[in-house]
Amino acid sequence: MPRILKLKPIHCYLTSLLFVLAHIFGLQVHAQSNYPTKAINFIVPYGAGGGADSRSRQIGLELSKILNVPVIVENKPGAGGNIGTEYIAKANPDGYTIGMGNFAPLAVNKTLFGNLKFDPETDLTPIVLIEKGPLVLVVHPSSSYKTVADIVADAKAKPGVLTFASGGIGGSHQLSAELFKQSAGIDMIHVPYKSGAAALTDLMGTNVNLMFDQMYSAMPSITAGKLRPLAITSKKRSPMLKDVPTFAEIGYPQVAVDNWQGLVAPKGTPKAIVDKLNAAVNQILKDPKIMEFILSQSNEVGGGSPEDFAKLIKAESTKWSAVVKIANIKP
Repeated sequence: MPRILKLKPIHCYLTSLLFVLAHIFGLQVHAQSNYPTKAINFIVPYGAGGGADSRSRQIGLELSKILNVPVIVENKPGAGGNIGTEYIAKANPDGYTIGMGNFAPLAVNKTLFGNLKFDPETDLTPIVLIEKGPLVLVVHPSSSYKTVADIVADAKAKPGVLTFASGGIGGSHQLSAELFKQSAGIDMIHVPYKSGAAALTDLMGTNVNLMFDQMYSAMPSITAGKLRPLAITSKKRSPMLKDVPTFAEIGYPQVAVDNWQGLVAPKGTPKAIVDKLNAAVNQILKDPKIMEFILSQSNEVGGGSPEDFAKLIKAESTKWSAVVKIANIKP
């Protein structure tokens, strides 16, 4: 006689399945509550020695002390920050790959490049804003431009003649100048360089007329008398440049720009891990030595919730996508 297979009742299979799922869920909760248990990779989407790199190493060192695991900073530069940011976005969302999210990759490059292999809004999890800082419009001390009004008048008299330097297409240097052009109704020629340092060198060599530079980068040359500051993109005057007006003061309130960066992780990183990293970085940013260092570079100390950082990214993305489209900037 043929053997008759006896099938278990379906509720037995469901019970087994639920047991397995509960076990897996329990392991995940345990892993998250014990996080971290091994080294964390901290990705910097720019080269060694720059502002993003130095701040990442500073935050990474302090993060390692709080979390009691190594935090390994790794540079993955290229494509305006896209290569390193894409690496973060496509990493395993387990909290062991995090990185520095910057102004251009998170708020500009989606519109600028149009063919990114990641979406800053849907493929990344904002954790916390670390810092933001204004830019300052500078000229050579020998320049005939003593005020922003002098630049506007000359640019209107000679459209398409004045030149402004930048550290590359689509960065905060260029976009600040493009926003200024649109606000003042003037035309100037963009001269991009391979880095902000190279652009600043050519400005000091009088090969270009002007530049919007980050405060932390421009201040040494301003202090040494090698550059003349004309206006700042912050909402209020900087304590380091008390005599330099904001653009709002001189009639251009639209020219309000901050170059910012903060901690991000891949989308899907568990909330418990995001909250733990957020709390750790907020603790770091309240350290008097860290605060003093950030403030000494004319930047504003960040902090706040993941939701705060997400709102900033969304607002900045909306703002700069419009500027890029109007200026018809192409990579």
